[in-house]
Amino acid sequence: MTQLAATRKPSFREALRFWFKLGWISFGGTAAHIAIMHSELVEKKRWISNSRFLHALSHCMILPGPEAQQLAIYIGWRLHGKRGGLVAGTLFVLPSMFVLLALSLIYVRFGNLPAIAAMFNGLKPAVIALVILALQRVATRALHGIIQCLVAAGAFGSMFFFNLSLPLILLSAIVLGVILARLRPGLLHIPGNAATSEDEAGYYINRHSLMPEPASLLKHAAKLTAITALLWLLPLPFFYLFTPDFAFWKSLSLFFTKTAFVTVGGSYTVIPYVAQITVSKLHWLTRLQMTDGFALAETTPGPLIIVVAFVGFMAAYNHFHGSLWMGTLGLFATTFYTFLPCFLFVFAGAPLVERTQGRSTIQGVLGLITAVVVGAILDLTLFLGRSVLFPSGTVTLHRLDAISLTWIILSLLLLQKLKLNVIYLILISIAFGLLRHLLTL
Repeated sequence: MTQLAATRKPSFREALRFWFKLGWISFGGTAAHIAIMHSELVEKKRWISNSRFLHALSHCMILPGPEAQQLAIYIGWRLHGKRGGLVAGTLFVLPSMFVLLALSLIYVRFGNLPAIAAMFNGLKPAVIALVILALQRVATRALHGIIQCLVAAGAFGSMFFFNLSLPLILLSAIVLGVILARLRPGLLHIPGNAATSEDEAGYYINRHSLMPEPASLLKHAAKLTAITALLWLLPLPFFYLFTPDFAFWKSLSLFFTKTAFVTVGGSYTVIPYVAQITVSKLHWLTRLQMTDGFALAETTPGPLIIVVAFVGFMAAYNHFHGSLWMGTLGLFATTFYTFLPCFLFVFAGAPLVERTQGRSTIQGVLGLITAVVVGAILDLTLFLGRSVLFPSGTVTLHRLDAISLTWIILSLLLLQKLKLNVIYLILISIAFGLLRHLLTL
């Protein structure tokens, strides 16, 4: 860190408290997660500058795995080394895993309870408000030139009108960035150098602060890969010695490890893949159960890909003839094997994030990736907003849910004008959903 960084380094205990809180309030998917982290870490706590936040986010977007969790791992690593990254990434997932375990147990014993669904239906308009704020903040700070605006618009149009996959759009943006860097580098230049030294000086992690790099990136990556492989193998002897049907557990471990490597582009790209394989080929659960699991996962904090934990629960529950213990073990195993590779990707790639900071060509290419993020968030805003404002599926004025629209507007006012804490908004929204349900009985 250089003398430009005026903000003190947060203690490990301070960071631990924040990551624990984030794990419980990170509702709403990737866009909402980014909004919460940006609001807390950039604007309020000033632990990381906006330029470093967006730089790291651009890298995380092209990695397999949930990018919001990986961004948390990176920032945790940047603050307190590997233990900070482990804590940040683990606490990002653990609360949603335990909430989903409780909901899974309720689901197989009592069915999908209407009261629980109603509580989280009340939360959805507030989530839309969080996503809208994320869109506004990221767009304002990421779209500095005409080329970035065009890429953001193109990304949105490609997804919204032509249903192109996010990985393909990201690859196209990278190719475009490389071509422009060679032929017209001026188009990638950020006018006015938006991240000036004065802007950076008040943040602990800023564009002038660098972490020491390992002597050999290849040796560093090989060591991390070996450690990850050892951790991957550790549960297998337990399954072999203490559980029936080791072949099932081996199949589950291999499948969800493979899933972790194909999650480029976010949860919405991998969920159809998981559903197709587990329902149609492996027959671990039914199509209705998969649909219910997706709905349950949307009501929990953490990344939406946590739906795989429900899939693991139902796979073991069904395979072992309704055993709650085996279902619980399946949920834990699925979570472990799905998210373990994410730590490898970030820890191995973090030195590259540091190395690319300040390099104009790479910064320009990453700027286009950030522009794609803006387009993706806009597409997600409309996708989620449609399901909230038009729950019947028909987009007409007389089908508009006026109460949800009012709650979105009210949430925006509470967040932006009155600076209401996100935790309080979540609690108020859940109570609102339950009250609305009770009044309609």
